[in-house]
Parts: sequence; C-alpha cells; structure tokens
Amino acid sequence: MSAVDSPSADKPTNTERMLLEQFASAYLAQQRRQQRWRWFWRLLWIAVALSVIWTAVETVPSAKAPVTPHTALVEVRGEIGAETESSADNLMAALRSAFEDQGARAVVLRINSPGGSPVQAGLVNDEIRRLKAAHKKKVYAVCEEMCASAAYYIAVAADQIVVDKASIVGSIGVLMDGFGFSSVMEKVGVERRLMTAGSNKGMLDPFSPRNPNQEAYAQAMLDQIHQQFIQVVKDGRGKRLKVEPDTFSGLFWNGQQAVGLGLADRLGSLDQVARDEVKAEDIIDYTQKENLAERLAKRFGASVGAGAVHAMRSAVTIH
Repeated sequence: MSAVDSPSADKPTNTERMLLEQFASAYLAQQRRQQRWRWFWRLLWIAVALSVIWTAVETVPSAKAPVTPHTALVEVRGEIGAETESSADNLMAALRSAFEDQGARAVVLRINSPGGSPVQAGLVNDEIRRLKAAHKKKVYAVCEEMCASAAYYIAVAADQIVVDKASIVGSIGVLMDGFGFSSVMEKVGVERRLMTAGSNKGMLDPFSPRNPNQEAYAQAMLDQIHQQFIQVVKDGRGKRLKVEPDTFSGLFWNGQQAVGLGLADRLGSLDQVARDEVKAEDIIDYTQKENLAERLAKRFGASVGAGAVHAMRSAVTIH
C-alpha cells in the first residue's frame, strides 16, 4: 500500500488528536484567564472610582456639620511627623474645622502618642493658641496611654490637661541618635572614602571618626531646641507647673504623679470632660482620616501592582 493510500494520511492519529485537544483546552483556559484579569481590573477601577466619589462626599463636613451644641474631638495618635496621620497638616486642618463649627462648644485633643517631630508639634501648638484667641473656645487635652515628648509639646497649648492615673506623661527633652562604625571598618579592613565640598558637609557621618567640634555644634543645637521646648511648657502651664530638678530632664511620670507636679491638671476621661466641663455630651470627631483609596495605596501599593504585572506576564507567555 502506498503512502497516499495509507489511512493515517487522511485521519489524525490518536496522538495527534490528543495534542489537538490539549492545545484547544490550553487555549480556552488562557482565554478564560485573560477574561478574568480583564474583569479584575475593571472591578478594581470601579472600586477606586467609587472610593474617590465617596471620599468627595465625606469631605464636605461644613454642609453636614451639626449645628446643635457638641464637643469637637481631634485625635492625636501614633508618631507625630510630616508623613504620619498625626502630621501638622492633618491636625491643623482638623482643628480649624472644629473651631470654625458654630455648634462646637469646645475642642478636645485626645492624645495617645510617644512623640515625634518638634517642628510638627511646634506648628500645631502655635495653631492651637491662634485658634483659641480667634474663636474664644476652650481646648482640653485628654491623655490616654501616652502623652510624651512632642505629644506633650502639643498638649501644653490646651487650657486643661486631663490624664488617667496610669498615663505616661512628660519626657520633656530632645535627642539625636545614631551609630558609629569606624572601629569596625578598621578591624575588617574597609576604608571610608567620603568626598565633600564644605568641611562640615559630612557632619556626624556614622562611618567616619568622631569629630569633637561637630559633636559640640550638634549638642548646642539640641540644647537650644530643648530650651524652646521648656519655654513652651512654662508658657502653657504657667504657675500650675512645679519645677523640680528632673522636670526638664527627659524623665516621664504616670498620670497621678503628673498631676502632683503640675504637668497635668486632673484625672478624667473624654466623656467626663464633655459631660462635666464642656456641658455638651455629644462628641463629634473632626479628625482627618485616610480614605479607602489612600489606605489601599499604602498597604498594597507597589506590591499589588508588581504582583498583577507578574501574573499578567506569566499568562501571556503561555501563547
């Protein structure tokens, strides 16, 4: 029988049929994967768009703000810094909204923070004092677990500081920390090659030997910032402050001790202040909060994008 008359020439073999079926199955699977990714990205963009719309609606507090008497709340939580939730920008925006609301009888700062940037704290302290003078409203600082360092810098702008008996209060000091690796580098035979234009441009470089003149300059700068902090505390607390040798040493105390030292006025809570001091039990939170899109961007951000791109590339390579 010739090759032309062979049945295998006209009909696919079992092997060929299996290969065709596998190819068709893989092709259909690939199409389904691509379809799922298309739907994933569509839904993701829809979710982002909805979160932006929701945020735009939520950030119109002036139109929805209650006109009935209430206590305005601004939270100071976590580290105080330019890129944190308790940044000067966020806190000052919240404070302005609270003070400008006609229904707000007083403003309460609820603080739970270990401190942070003296610059950010100083900006907030200045703004509180300005707003108090402009709107003639009292400010209360209610300290929870911790009100230390830069957080206390903010608290002393309040008319009263209220603490729990176990709160951590104080730490009126300034620090600059780092490491020195020059001895280790010498032991392992590593040479530091640092080039600068300006004799102090490499000041306090951790890989270079200590320079007494530069350290003295840095210490003088820290001392000056410390004196600024001390003056802010004295201005804020006035005659209530009982200055002792350790008051400005960076030491901290519990709430009960802080009251005895004049660092705080009394023991209490947010609800107690709203009820007994402000005489407005309704508490409205003016704190600037991240919206859904911002939280997604910070938590997943580049990692989600990288993962999605990798998955898409993997899908494409099947072709």
